[in-house]
Amino acid sequence: MPITKSAKKAFRQSLRRRTRNIQKKRKIKNLLKEIKILVSQKKTEEAKKLLPQVYKILDKAAKTGLIKKNTAARKKSRIAKAIFR
Repeated sequence: MPITKSAKKAFRQSLRRRTRNIQKKRKIKNLLKEIKILVSQKKTEEAKKLLPQVYKILDKAAKTGLIKKNTAARKKSRIAKAIFR
């Protein structure tokens, strides 16, 4: 456990960031899963409506360092390829 005052504060900050990051990653996973399900059910119009939302959340995650830039690009590319096939 942290001993100094600054270490205690850093620990509290890391816990807050960790929970925020976990929530964001879960949101990304759920959206990607939802789109994959829609594509497998041949509901491409509904999947296309979710596409901007997915792009936005992936770009924000890459910008803040939650995921790498190329990872976001790869996920966006694969989702678009699956929808517009």
